[in-house]
Amino acid sequence: MAERKVRADAQRNLDALLVAARDVFAVSGVDAPVREIAAKAGVGVGTVYRHFPQRSDLVTAVFRHEVDACAEQAPLLAAQHPPVEALHRWLLRFTGFVAAKRGLAAALHSGDPAFETLPAYFSSRFEPALGALLDAAVETGDIRPVLTPDELLVTLSRLSTPDQDYTERVVDLLLDGLRHRP
Repeated sequence: MAERKVRADAQRNLDALLVAARDVFAVSGVDAPVREIAAKAGVGVGTVYRHFPQRSDLVTAVFRHEVDACAEQAPLLAAQHPPVEALHRWLLRFTGFVAAKRGLAAALHSGDPAFETLPAYFSSRFEPALGALLDAAVETGDIRPVLTPDELLVTLSRLSTPDQDYTERVVDLLLDGLRHRP
């Protein structure tokens, strides 16, 4: 069966809902009132429920949308910068993603079956993105191949905080530790 094309206005509403929900969740948490999300998106509450019948559907969609946006930065950075700089910039992008998603973490680890597939989705998107950047930096001799993408993602997730200055220093220190020494 052919997939139905989404009308342009419906797609705009969906995009606005995802951005609004992301912003509202960041401030008020994932239990924020649906009417607050709808108002920020400029749509009616019915539109929210039409796209996302359950709150978990909206949380999952926001998480996937943000994961995709972060993962899609890797090849763009690789095309614009030398390998180690692209890696550095993406690591900072990833840590910013993690710090901003602290409010979603409670929902993701709540035991709700609606969120069971998200860790695998996270890995399926981030590991290849980071893996390509690591491989390129190893290939140029800029860093040593001492951590797998998964190990680095877990490490960065644990070190990420809302304090961007601190996180940047930690990323710099970590990257410095990966560099080759003569």
